[in-house]
Amino acid sequence: MKEIKIIGRGGQGGKTAAEIIAKIGLNEGKFIQSFPEYGAERQGAPVFAYTRISDEEITIHSDVKNPDIIAIIDPTLIIPKMVEGIKSDGILIVNTNKTSDEVRDHLKLKLKDIYTVDATSISIKYLGKNIPNTPMLGAISTATGLFSLKDVEEEIKHKFLKKIGPEFTKKNIDSIREASKEVKQ
Repeated sequence: MKEIKIIGRGGQGGKTAAEIIAKIGLNEGKFIQSFPEYGAERQGAPVFAYTRISDEEITIHSDVKNPDIIAIIDPTLIIPKMVEGIKSDGILIVNTNKTSDEVRDHLKLKLKDIYTVDATSISIKYLGKNIPNTPMLGAISTATGLFSLKDVEEEIKHKFLKKIGPEFTKKNIDSIREASKEVKQ
């Protein structure tokens, strides 16, 4: 089983990103769980979204305490408290313009697998606003190998084509592709 924790702020799409990852797992015939955790404030407040993907039935029904993967969508949340509990062989993917070594030093982590991508800039470039969840999906795909970029693109089309139209759906896919190329370890 892989446990994923996505950290962002209300309105940045962390919950949606977790749902998309879960749907990709479901499409592959896996067992999945996906759920958010947030306070009453919502917009702008820290939001945690969890996804579990497994080949076997998932019998755990609580938040993720020791994630295999953490993705931090909001650069202001790159603080030690947010990465507590990550497995020693875990993967951290961070939306920042800093290097992996700078993030490692800042968080005082010994974690080997830290990836960075400036998803904010990519989001603004393609979408015209700071909605970094879709570029982060491209970075998560590349950093973890848990699912393919094609799977992300197909799920984005399925989820958003009718809702936001073909032009904006294509821009989201372009942002995913760029982030998958720009993510660095």
